[in-house]
Amino acid sequence: MNGRHLAIALAVAALAAPFVLEGNRFLAFVFGIVMINLLWASGMNLLYGFVGLMPLMFAGIAGIAAYAMVALTREAGWSFWLATPVAAVGAAFVGVLLGLPSLRLKGFYFTLCSLVIQSVLTLAFTFFPRFTNGDTGLNQIEPPAWGGVQLAGVWFDATLSVVAVVGVLLAAWIVQTRLGQRFIAIREDDVLAEVMGIDVVRNRIIAFFIVSLYAAVGGCFYASYVGFISPRSFDVLTSLGIWLCVAFGGRGTIIGPIIGTVILAPIPYLLQELQAFKDVLSGVLIIVVTLVMPAGIHGEIMRRRSLRRAAAPPTVSAAEAVSSNGGAR
Repeated sequence: MNGRHLAIALAVAALAAPFVLEGNRFLAFVFGIVMINLLWASGMNLLYGFVGLMPLMFAGIAGIAAYAMVALTREAGWSFWLATPVAAVGAAFVGVLLGLPSLRLKGFYFTLCSLVIQSVLTLAFTFFPRFTNGDTGLNQIEPPAWGGVQLAGVWFDATLSVVAVVGVLLAAWIVQTRLGQRFIAIREDDVLAEVMGIDVVRNRIIAFFIVSLYAAVGGCFYASYVGFISPRSFDVLTSLGIWLCVAFGGRGTIIGPIIGTVILAPIPYLLQELQAFKDVLSGVLIIVVTLVMPAGIHGEIMRRRSLRRAAAPPTVSAAEAVSSNGGAR
């Protein structure tokens, strides 16, 4: 199956799943959460997989957008469909402003700086109860309405599927553009990219803004879908969970975050009664990804396929076989 056929199959499966799971509300809800995490993972993959920067403030940006969306819908009376793009763009700009100093860094130093920013954002969500209601959180967040009727059940799940599929396809398209090729060049060697005339900092800012939009849109849909948000909804563990989906599936590929999200995102909900085990499992997976499969599942599959091809005996064409037999005579 080539890439195009696989993309079509995955898109059809994602769009059909809400209607297949309509009879089981719990599994349908888990599927909706998976779609939100898929949108987040596809966005983080653009920066982590194709630019080479690990943004641990990802969840914090999602939280800014979520709280802003709730404020606009409750206090200003805006509709979800108007509040979401405004909150997303605003949160993306705030994210770029907060991350601007760190975008001149790379590797571990950028990750450490982004971790500090995420910690500051989590504290801000906690200690500004006028806007966030502190640790208590905001509940009874209404789902979006369409045509005067609130989206609920299967139709909200289907909406999340459409948003996730569009997000994945948009990421795939960005990678194929000249902008995406500049991202890859920066990831491979930022010094050489600078010598070739690529403005490294400017392209990192563009990538960070796009990734922040993914985080912000996902945060708005998460708040409306779950109906409750708190500082713990957008803390560093959430950022690490999204990163783990990307790294476990295979960063720097389109299919990798899909694999990682489908496998890992449902675990916290399917193992609710084993809270301690979930934390242990997350730690084990991080060790596995770091030491055993640094390229993720998709990368490991491609590596093994390459080894099999290299070990396979060379094939001889029919024409070469006939020529060889004729020469033997």
